[in-house]
Amino acid sequence: MEAFELKEIEERVILVGVQENNGEDTEESLQELAELARTAGAETVGSLIQNREAIHPGTYIGKGKIEELRAMADMLDATGIVCDDELSPAQLRNLEQELDMKVMDRTLIILDIFAARASTNEGKIQVELAQLKYRQARLVGLRDSLSRLGGGIGTRGPGEKKLEMDRRLIKDRIAQLNRELADVKRHREVTRAKRSKNKAPVAAIVGYTNAGKSTLLNTLTGAGVLQEDKLFATLDPTTRMLEMEGGAQILLTDTVGFIRKLPHHLIEAFRSTLEEAKYADIILHVVDASNPQMEKQMYVVYQTLANLGVKDKTMVTLFNKQDRIAEKENLRDFKADYCLKISAKTGEGLEEMKSLLEKLLRERSILIERLYPYGQAGLIQLIRKHGQLLEEEYRPEGIYVKAYVPVEIYGTVAL
Repeated sequence: MEAFELKEIEERVILVGVQENNGEDTEESLQELAELARTAGAETVGSLIQNREAIHPGTYIGKGKIEELRAMADMLDATGIVCDDELSPAQLRNLEQELDMKVMDRTLIILDIFAARASTNEGKIQVELAQLKYRQARLVGLRDSLSRLGGGIGTRGPGEKKLEMDRRLIKDRIAQLNRELADVKRHREVTRAKRSKNKAPVAAIVGYTNAGKSTLLNTLTGAGVLQEDKLFATLDPTTRMLEMEGGAQILLTDTVGFIRKLPHHLIEAFRSTLEEAKYADIILHVVDASNPQMEKQMYVVYQTLANLGVKDKTMVTLFNKQDRIAEKENLRDFKADYCLKISAKTGEGLEEMKSLLEKLLRERSILIERLYPYGQAGLIQLIRKHGQLLEEEYRPEGIYVKAYVPVEIYGTVAL
């Protein structure tokens, strides 16, 4: 008997953007949207940009462009349209009626990627919550378009079985998920409080999606986090301990990548995860220095950090992917306290980065020189765990120690 291999049909999509007069470069944004579509499992077969004073309130693009788009879809055998902005329920419904085909927007694609990537319970709760809030507003439009969905993008993840729920059921489910998320948030706060009690300093790794944050964490700590050349490869944050040569320790926390036009549903749902940066002592901003859009991506990261209330932190910008750059240039980030050129892939600049982290930890520490009676040897263990032991000498009258200790434990060990 002949065996058949079942394979999901890849969607063929046309990307649509509106170039408004405010100067946002739609062509660059569409290139990123094509990358998002690829990550979600769709093939981009064409793109169309309309120059307009403003986005059309009823159909996103004007009537003439809709005709052009319809002809283009027939010619390219496209199965769907992806718009570069979040569509209102009316725009979604009207466009689908005009084109008689599946219409998606940037938010739906990002939600779909998040649904496919979520692996922890917290990630799944956050994604489903964002999906339901998105769908709640578009319930009327979705009713008409369910026949056109037919699987594929927008129907994945924990929220897929709930597409046909009525408003009341969605509202109840959202309330339940919010309660579950509140429990997760409390657990995260307990973990943070424990870290604080253990006096372990924390560095949050932030950056634009696909800048190389997970590769950096893996190279430094062997964390084993998924690393792919795709957008949003990491969704669930990972924290690992990094021990420097001098014995100093720091916790490194990977975070969800930022992106332009990050849907507000996701910022809200992932706020507790993204806020890892808010409670960190040091921010490591990883930048893809090989990307022509580097400066715009850096701006998006700083904008997102500001929205999350992250301020007055020691900022280190790591210009990553130096292995991809032929001509090295002097790079500077005026918002950062320190800048380094690195390659998380080859290890270039990472020793320099560790030395900088040691220096920053020392600046937060106090130098002590003491002779401890043998009965207080436990305090030396505390110094070894949280500080940096420079000298340790066993003498007849006790143990001589010279070390840098964090401010938080100075009162305990300097008695």
